[in-house]
Amino acid sequence: MFDAKNFVDEAILKLKEEIKGRAIIAVSGGVDSTVAAYLTWKAIGNRLLPVFIDTGLMRKNEDVYVKSIFSRIGMDVKVLNKKDDFLVSLKGVIDPEKKRSVVGERFIRAFEEEAKNFGAEYLVQGTIAPDWIESGGGIRERIKTHHNVGGIPENIKLKIVEPLRDLYKDEVRAVARYIGLPISERQPFPGPGLSVRVIGEVTEERLNTLRDVTEIVESEIEAAAAKGEIQMPWQYFAVLLPIRTTGVHGDKRVYGETVAIRVIDSLDGMSGNYSQLPHSLLEKISIRITNEIPKINRVVYDITNKPPATIEWE
Repeated sequence: MFDAKNFVDEAILKLKEEIKGRAIIAVSGGVDSTVAAYLTWKAIGNRLLPVFIDTGLMRKNEDVYVKSIFSRIGMDVKVLNKKDDFLVSLKGVIDPEKKRSVVGERFIRAFEEEAKNFGAEYLVQGTIAPDWIESGGGIRERIKTHHNVGGIPENIKLKIVEPLRDLYKDEVRAVARYIGLPISERQPFPGPGLSVRVIGEVTEERLNTLRDVTEIVESEIEAAAAKGEIQMPWQYFAVLLPIRTTGVHGDKRVYGETVAIRVIDSLDGMSGNYSQLPHSLLEKISIRITNEIPKINRVVYDITNKPPATIEWE
């Protein structure tokens, strides 16, 4: 059985031995990177610089959330605005593997620049077991490249440190609970952000549409869970599809956009079952989306398990 206390003690000792100088860590506000940041901070103190990159691919007010979480822990986070860099790099990119590669490289280049300013030789990442397992390599079949694994360029100038590399998500959550982090149950969010939830080309307009949809989906599901109407799912999000369909708004024909809602239950992210949400909740979400975001006229619900599907669409 996994022992969170033993893992924490051993991880801190190992980090003290591994990191001889200064380090920076990529933080996203998710459980993986926050746990990795906390353990590294306990190991090397102010020789660690946590960095949050605003890629323009995040949910609404994510930078404010991340700063507040780390403030509660007692750590300062440096926020870098790199929206233009990421959007320009993604222009015209449709293939999801290419998206992950582009995002991964943009992250690394931004961290290399910040590491140089801070005098750091090491880059700490919150990589966990499913990331490198699904990315393939050796005898493992590639399912999809995770940006923090396959997206890392070969000529990276920093030494990579991954204190959670052998853990699964449920074990990372156990560590977060043990050390008292306020994000232990936060749902996973993909490293490439909304770029892999905008199916097709990523544009600022499509990202803004998906951000609005995401806010509705998350708020309604979280409210239902808080009222005891449903159990909190493992992950819940929206996907903007690259198709238009005919609909009716105010007795007028519209040719609008389509979104898919994905809600899934899992333990470690390696497999999962779609959540059988009450139809009344699904209807409420659909009505809110189509009323509040007129350009969307069709909402569909994904009822596919993992496998055969993955949790994310891309």
